Amino acid sequence: MLRTLALILAGGDSPALSILTAERTEAAVPFGGKFKIIDFTLSNCINSGIHNVGVLTQYRPRSLHAHLGVGRPWDLDRAQGGLRLLHPSPTPDGGGWQRGTADAVRYNRDFVEEQVADAVLLLAGDHIYKMDYTPLLQFHEEHHADVTMAVRSVSPHDVHRYGIVSVGSDGLIDRFVEKPRRSNSSLASMGIYVFRKQYLLDLLTNSNDADFGRHILPRIIGHARAYAYNFQGYWADVGTLQAFYEANMALLAETPALDLYDAEWTIHTTSADRPGVQIGSSARIENSLLSDGCQVYGNVVRSILSPGVYVSPGATVRDSVIFGDAWIGPDAVVDRCIVDEDVRVGVGALVGDGTDNTPNHEAPERLNTGLTLVGLQAQIPNGTCIGRNVIVRPRTAESAFAAGKVVASGSTV
Repeated sequence: MLRTLALILAGGDSPALSILTAERTEAAVPFGGKFKIIDFTLSNCINSGIHNVGVLTQYRPRSLHAHLGVGRPWDLDRAQGGLRLLHPSPTPDGGGWQRGTADAVRYNRDFVEEQVADAVLLLAGDHIYKMDYTPLLQFHEEHHADVTMAVRSVSPHDVHRYGIVSVGSDGLIDRFVEKPRRSNSSLASMGIYVFRKQYLLDLLTNSNDADFGRHILPRIIGHARAYAYNFQGYWADVGTLQAFYEANMALLAETPALDLYDAEWTIHTTSADRPGVQIGSSARIENSLLSDGCQVYGNVVRSILSPGVYVSPGATVRDSVIFGDAWIGPDAVVDRCIVDEDVRVGVGALVGDGTDNTPNHEAPERLNTGLTLVGLQAQIPNGTCIGRNVIVRPRTAESAFAAGKVVASGSTV
C-alpha cells in the first residue's frame, strides 16, 4: 500500500446541528450511545493499517482534544507517526485563522512536507461510516491519479447537500459542482480525497483558494488526472438535525445497516470507567440501546442512552437520543427529543409534548419534524410542559422559563 498520511478535517462549526454544536465541534458530538462522530473515521484509519494521522481542528476544539488525548484507544500513541492534533495559532504576518478545508491544510503545509508519504488521504471528521481505505489507495496508485475522490449515489432530492460529480467512460471525473440546486447526476462526493503528495503541495502553493469543494476541485477537473472511486458500503452525512437523529434511530433496526457489533471492524473510542447498566425491578425497556453507567428505573422505548443517563421511577423516555449524564426526573416524559449532556429534566416535566408541529420560529428550515432539542446542562423545572420543535439553549436555568412553565411548539428558550 502507498505510504499514506491521513488528515482528518475536524474544524467546522456545523451550524445546521443547531445547539448540538454550540459548545463543541461536530466531530465531538456523541453518536450511538458511547461513541463520538470522529471515532468512525479514526477507526477506519487504524483498521485500514494507517497509523500516521493528523487531526486539523479549529472551532471549539476543547472537548475534541480531551476525547482524543494522545490517541491510545486507536493505537495511535506512537513515537513514529501516531496521532497529531493540529490547531491554528497566530502567525507573524497576522494569519492563523483558517477560512476553509484547503486553507486548513495549507496552514499545515510544513507538517505535510515533513511526512514520509506518497499520498495524502483527506478525510472528513463528521461522517458515520465503515470503510477500508486500502482498495481506495490501490485504485489511486493503479490509475496514476493526481487525485481520487470517493463517491456514492444519493437521492436526486439530496443533491443540494453534496458536491456532485459526473464521470466519463474512462473513469475520469469530467465535472464537479458543489451543492447544486439540481443536477442530472446523483453521484456525490463523500468528502474523502486521495492526493498525490507533491501534487497537493503544488496546488496549495500556487493558489490561495480557501476550500477544496467550493474552489480547488471544480478548478482542477479537466486538467488533472482526477478519478472517482465508487463506494458501496454504509455512509451517512449527519450534518443536519434530521439526518443525525435518523442515523441514531437506524441503529435500533432489527438488522441495522451500520453494524456496531462487527468484531472484524471494531469502532474504537475513549471509554470512561463506569459500572455496568443497572435496571430496576419496575423498569421497562423496549428496543433501545443503553451504555455503561446508565441507571433505568422507569420506561425507555426506542431510544439511545449515552453513558451515565439516569431515568427515574415513573419516567418515560420515548423515541429519543439522550447524551451522557442526563437526569430524567420521576414521572417526566421525554418524547422525540435530543437531550444533551448533564441536562436535568425536572419531576413531572413533559418534553416534546402534544401534536402541534409548528416549526421552530428561529430555525424553521432545520427544526420542523417534531424534534425538540435540549442543550448542554440545561435545567428544566418540575412540571414544565415543552412542545414540539422547541430549542432549549445550553445552560438554560430554571429561572428562564416563564410563569406557568408552558413552552409552546416552535419556541426557543
